[in-house]
Amino acid sequence: MAKENIELQWTSYARTRLVGKKVKSVRYITQEEQEHMGWYNRPLVIEFDDGSLVLPSQDDEGNDGGALFGQSKDGDDWTFPVIS
Repeated sequence: MAKENIELQWTSYARTRLVGKKVKSVRYITQEEQEHMGWYNRPLVIEFDDGSLVLPSQDDEGNDGGALFGQSKDGDDWTFPVIS
């Protein structure tokens, strides 16, 4: 599949799952969740009002928690680190 088609496919996947959701809460995964997943790090979790959630992983296979980066509309950089 061409790179353009892959990008369109995954953008559509993300859009249908995330656009329009409202953030209900944020938290770090618990130590129990960390152990259950076999991870060394505890990343931030974003929970939505419909019960779904997202969290950063170090790779596509979910091998460990990852840091989350962002930026405010004013250009301030944000970093949400993992907790080891």
